[in-house]
Amino acid sequence: MNQKKTNYRWLICGMLFLATTINYMDRQVLSLTWKDFIAPEFHWTDADYGRIAAIFSIVYAIGNLFSGRFMDWIGTKKGYLWAIGIWSLGACMHAFCGTATAAWLGLEGKEDLVNAVGTSTAVIASVSTWLFIVCRIVLGLGESGNFPCAIKVTAEYFPKKDRAFPTSIFNSGSTIGALIAPICIPLIAKYYGWEMAFIIIGALGFIWLGFWVFIYKKPEECGKVNAAELAYIQQDTDTVSPSEVTKNDGEAPSIPFVKFLTFPQTWGIFFAKFITDGVWWFFLFWTPAYISDVYNLKSDNPTAMALIFVLYAITMLSIYGGKLPSIIVDRTGLHPYDARLRAMFVFTLFPLLTLFAQPLGAYSYWFPVILIGIAGAAHQSWSANLFSVGSDLFPKKAIGTMTGINGMAGGISSFLINWISGYLFDYADQTQMHFLGFTGKPAGYFIIFCYCAVAYLLGWIVLKAFVPTYKAVKE
Repeated sequence: MNQKKTNYRWLICGMLFLATTINYMDRQVLSLTWKDFIAPEFHWTDADYGRIAAIFSIVYAIGNLFSGRFMDWIGTKKGYLWAIGIWSLGACMHAFCGTATAAWLGLEGKEDLVNAVGTSTAVIASVSTWLFIVCRIVLGLGESGNFPCAIKVTAEYFPKKDRAFPTSIFNSGSTIGALIAPICIPLIAKYYGWEMAFIIIGALGFIWLGFWVFIYKKPEECGKVNAAELAYIQQDTDTVSPSEVTKNDGEAPSIPFVKFLTFPQTWGIFFAKFITDGVWWFFLFWTPAYISDVYNLKSDNPTAMALIFVLYAITMLSIYGGKLPSIIVDRTGLHPYDARLRAMFVFTLFPLLTLFAQPLGAYSYWFPVILIGIAGAAHQSWSANLFSVGSDLFPKKAIGTMTGINGMAGGISSFLINWISGYLFDYADQTQMHFLGFTGKPAGYFIIFCYCAVAYLLGWIVLKAFVPTYKAVKE
């Protein structure tokens, strides 16, 4: 009689989901508090915030490059402990930027910061901006380990044909985090101060660490995984031999880093991520400001909270995006890679709707929110499958490094879009710039929306050009 397989892999997937949820909540605290709570205290402009977001992104990008290699070297259990410990510390550090700014400038406290006039406001803005940048650097370094580690854990616990679905599940944590954040963070900031928002949300990571220590083991070493489940996990033809799976996590990856740069698979994934990832980061970091700037709804306004909640509720549709490649495989018999590319092409079409977000926003603020939500769902579906492309094409011991390269591309993309957006919005507001019927900041937002609409189609074309059919990287 066949042994019924256990399902411990789904508990591990649940832990990855929670880690990603906490990751995005920590990331969202600043975007939900800066416009209405922090900027008045420190006299920030859009460019100041754009600079903070951009530097976080470039640190995150560089961190991904090294964290992927680090995860391949140290292993997933210890790797996650380091990653979440560092980013939770960085999240909590933000809370002390106000005190540090006042102390640096010899001021008494928050009232002196808020009531400053003249040239002193520029000094306060500059000092506080750089203090926040330091905190974002720590946050970015820690957060850069999340996806390389999560993708590597997924490759350890799921066969290739299933990986997009658990990836879409844990990747949906970014949506859940962004969904929960606007409900609780502005209210914490309103009633307890923006500082407590950073501390409370940051502390969640330390709680997660306590559970991870006891729950995670490699599947072949875990008593909760029976023989049937282990056979299912290791069903792929390229699964390593029993002697290899027990090797020390500290053994160096078999592929030298420089060699990654010689593979078309590396560049196809890199450019597909680079072209598209900034779109999600723009929505994540700037949508609360967009609602405040264009519709004069502050982040603690019930309507603004409802708008952000609905937006990210719509993006939850992305969980089905991980299922589509499996459905295509079952119905057509295509190779998983070819099925994945076919599914990803479908996801490129929905962001085109953002071309109508700004024009329809003249009738109701619900139109852009709904269309951005649909684009966000398409992005998350695209992103889950793009991460899985890496695990499809690269051997297991190189997945962390490839995911790090993938994340670096996304971080560079975020750096550029955040930096450009901050200066563009200030410029559009100061000059009352005109663009396709819009004036001032709305014109600036419409320019960015136009890019967001076509980015995924461009990314798919590039990926298809570099890797037109399945071709695995050989060690």
